[in-house]
Amino acid sequence: MNIAILSRGEKLYSTQSLLKAGEARNHVMEVLDPDHCELSVEEGKPVLKFQGELVDDLHAVIPRIGASNTYFGSALVRHFEAMKVFTVVTADAIVQSRDKWTSFQILSQAGIPTPKTVLVHPINFEDQLKSFEGKPIIIKLLEGTHGQGVILAETYQNALATIETLHAAGVKFLLQEYIAESMGADIRAIVVDGVVVAAMKRQCKAGDFRSNLHRGGSSQEITLSSDEQTIALKTAKSLRLGVCGVDILQSERGPLVLEINSTPGLEGIETATGKNISKSIIGYIERNKR
Repeated sequence: MNIAILSRGEKLYSTQSLLKAGEARNHVMEVLDPDHCELSVEEGKPVLKFQGELVDDLHAVIPRIGASNTYFGSALVRHFEAMKVFTVVTADAIVQSRDKWTSFQILSQAGIPTPKTVLVHPINFEDQLKSFEGKPIIIKLLEGTHGQGVILAETYQNALATIETLHAAGVKFLLQEYIAESMGADIRAIVVDGVVVAAMKRQCKAGDFRSNLHRGGSSQEITLSSDEQTIALKTAKSLRLGVCGVDILQSERGPLVLEINSTPGLEGIETATGKNISKSIIGYIERNKR
């Protein structure tokens, strides 16, 4: 098959891992940088060009769409869908998972447990803040990756000052319950085609509360409990994600979904677990393009 990876970074670990996995299965692999793609609709049909050349021979694409490129990246994926090209993650799933509030609304419809989360309203935000009863809270921008745009406010006054600043800047954000017993750790589970193919536990570095490996956190392979595995699979299904990373907190009331990533990085988890996730993604494509 002819398979393209939609990525701005051809030399990035995840892109190279996918290229090698596809080539090992004798597929013709290439990288398409979304910045060099031209989209049009001509005579009622989708037309796509890459660096001026018509693209009409692909069987599947693997989107690696960064948060800063969500709009055009999802538009590109939707264009491939209109061209009847199989994509491991759909455009709608990318958009829904990228917006934290939308994703939590979808999880709530599926009955998936999450930390208490509040979409802040500019009029009654003080009452919303008081509902956390003075406990430490997490303030999250609606869009953010690698732990960016996530603030721990340990007191009511700190939270109020931060909220007022964000409101003045016109930023949309959430308030979220801080799960102290997780002690700066979470679980990242990778789901591919309805199966958890790898899982690791991430621990924040000293002095931080964010477990992201990009921020200096550490990781180790973990075997999920039955409840953790169930919640990871239900999350992927509810957001209709063929491939995703599901971040889970271990709390006193059981596992809680913290976040969903439609373009999970592969380096940290492949290194920690020794699992070839890219091979699983290629296998997913092969099963759907027979």
